[in-house]
Amino acid sequence: MEWTRTEEIKTVENVRPHFVLVGAGASCAAFPNGDGKGRRLPLMNDLVSVVGLDKYFEDFGIQWKGQNFEDLYVKVATDNNYLKLKEKIEYEVDLYFSQLTLPEEPTIYDFLILSLRSQDVIATFNWDPFLIRAYRRNKRNVQSLPYLLFLHGNVLSGFCDRDNTFGLRDARCSKCGSLFTPTKLLYPIDNKDYISDKGIATAWQEVERKMGDALFLTIYGYGAPKSDRAAMDLLSSAWGTPEQRNFEQIEIIDIRTEEELLSQWDRFIHTHHYHVVNNFYDSWLANHPRRSIEAFISQYHDANFVEGNPLPSSASSLQEVWSWYDGLIHYEK
Repeated sequence: MEWTRTEEIKTVENVRPHFVLVGAGASCAAFPNGDGKGRRLPLMNDLVSVVGLDKYFEDFGIQWKGQNFEDLYVKVATDNNYLKLKEKIEYEVDLYFSQLTLPEEPTIYDFLILSLRSQDVIATFNWDPFLIRAYRRNKRNVQSLPYLLFLHGNVLSGFCDRDNTFGLRDARCSKCGSLFTPTKLLYPIDNKDYISDKGIATAWQEVERKMGDALFLTIYGYGAPKSDRAAMDLLSSAWGTPEQRNFEQIEIIDIRTEEELLSQWDRFIHTHHYHVVNNFYDSWLANHPRRSIEAFISQYHDANFVEGNPLPSSASSLQEVWSWYDGLIHYEK
């Protein structure tokens, strides 16, 4: 049996994308001890206390303990008596997430960004700024990086309605010069409208196009909550039925059991065309960085078994990480 090393595989022009779907679990795994300054990453079940919204709910006589933030937001957003509270909540949530920072040392998000190329896509439901911050600090040294899509908005992302383009909030559109409008973050869970907001609608249109063309789908830390049925329906429509995906592969990175994950994602998976890992560094992407699609084709379509080229997870500095990736990027040029 002949083996090939990942770094020896030549890049292929016009190769189909690797599509990565990122949820809150990815940020929790990347920053178990908080952000670069030790600030906690809130989840929906502790967001009120972590962000410091408890005092605002109490001022309006709303019992918040033991309740999911999204359930509380529905109550506030659908009652005109709570208009000022709604505005305050939205302001404080945006402020808290926008202040989160990356540590100086390499993170999972740096490796995720660097392990994909310009034809690939990362789509995220997360409000936190980590993907954008990782993208910006790595773009200075690596030009070919994945396309980012924010499906629930993002605290650093903006949109130009006139030119249908995304950019950094508070920056200006390169076509018309207008300031980008901040993307919307909060939706009542019983009516998560992904159509009326033009920026969000455009992101989902890109999902339909890019995900439909993908050869490999990685689902990283996305819980697919029952409250967000609209998102799952849109993703399922973009991916297609399992019968339409008899050549593609799905990888799930999650700490939940395989049985639970398969039950959740069964309408995406064709027979045995999947695998589950509970750690990013054990994933196909982390073991075949910047060659994930070529390695998949070589091993599973051409029957040439591929020896992995694991990314440098023990690197202590970004400069060390960039030097390692240079060995792969050199052959792409």
